[in-house]
Amino acid sequence: MDSLPPVIRREFKEYDEKHRLSQAEHERILSIINTVYSKMAYEPEEPVGVVTAQSLSEPATQMTMRTYHFAGTAGIQVTLGLPRMIEIFDARKEPKTPTMTIYIDKDSQSIEQVRKVAEQIKELKLKDIVLSTVIDLTEMWVRCKLDPVKVKEYEIDPAALAKKIKIRGAQTSYESGNMLLKSNSTDIRALYKMKYMLLENHIKGIKGVSQVVVTKEGDEWVINTLGSNLKQVSEIEGVDFTRTTSNNIFEMCEVLGIEAARAAIINQAQFTMEEQGLGVDVRYIMLLADLMTVDGEIKAIGRYGISGQKPSVLVRASFEETKKHLVLASVRGEKDHLRGAIENIILNQVAPIGTGSFDLVGRIPEGMVSQEEEQEKEGGRAAFRRETEKPAAKKEKKAKAAKKEKEAKKPRAAKPKAEKKPKMQKAKKEKSAKSAKKPKKQI
Repeated sequence: MDSLPPVIRREFKEYDEKHRLSQAEHERILSIINTVYSKMAYEPEEPVGVVTAQSLSEPATQMTMRTYHFAGTAGIQVTLGLPRMIEIFDARKEPKTPTMTIYIDKDSQSIEQVRKVAEQIKELKLKDIVLSTVIDLTEMWVRCKLDPVKVKEYEIDPAALAKKIKIRGAQTSYESGNMLLKSNSTDIRALYKMKYMLLENHIKGIKGVSQVVVTKEGDEWVINTLGSNLKQVSEIEGVDFTRTTSNNIFEMCEVLGIEAARAAIINQAQFTMEEQGLGVDVRYIMLLADLMTVDGEIKAIGRYGISGQKPSVLVRASFEETKKHLVLASVRGEKDHLRGAIENIILNQVAPIGTGSFDLVGRIPEGMVSQEEEQEKEGGRAAFRRETEKPAAKKEKKAKAAKKEKEAKKPRAAKPKAEKKPKMQKAKKEKSAKSAKKPKKQI
């Protein structure tokens, strides 16, 4: 039991108290938990980073490129699938479809109170309460007829609203149910721009929250929004801010801190994977989230984040922008201590992972050496002597060859003429005597 993490021990204790297990059941379940936990623990020096990268990347190749998903009954389109995974791990400042999941306090669970909260959250623009628009190009004015029902429903004071609207180069006023805008210039193009600015003017609610959907999850009401602003939502009465979340990771970090951003990365990545029907162990996602937030700020996994800031020069160069990293490292005089797997693989060395992380050092006592091992050792010594004698013999042979070559290069002395042998002289005399006895022919 002591070898298990505190969280597992606490959960098992709660389970034991709830179900009132007998001693035999207690021991059996504890044995199963210990067995499963020991299987899930990784071995010393196992390359968990490589395993994590493979375990996350392989399922990601099976994700669809479907960008949008309808969340809620009213159909808020939320980016999911592979584009959403890229947004999370690239640490994009603004997601394509920022959303919030807002929970309501237990004291404000009536439908009227929930609707009131939703109205306070949704952004209201002037175009949302306008029935019709008329533009006069001769007098250079724009008239917007307001919807009296919506004005009353949203509790808007049109006269006060006209004073709040400030547009450069124009004056706004309210007259008998109409919002008037009078331009100071005679530029028609400028008048159309002023009309657009007038209709897009913010009246009430939270800026950027364009859509609000109220749904019931179990026994409580939940508000899903298109658009995100956690800071202003936290100030609205009736909102349970302890459970309210956003899919904007940087906003979570800014409002709630780096630990909340880490939790958001884990939850968003896990939800995106599960929505595609892909099961990934949460510990791989947790390891990646830890790596992205370990320095107290959110870092992307890419050339300008984790991969581009690794201490090893060769690892940085092997990812992207090879020339840039090698030139900068040479200018700065950086050293690569070759402590990782990638740089050692590049240099064709044993990577310091797994069994490559250890050196075996030991001495076997003399009494434990068997006769066979002694014979093997003696054979090894003989082989070693032969190997050591070979270089000496080669050296001697080489010296003899060099001496012989040196002698061959020396100039040779002229040999004295040998005396003719007596037998050859005697034969020569006899031949001359015979030639003298023969009579000469007379001509």
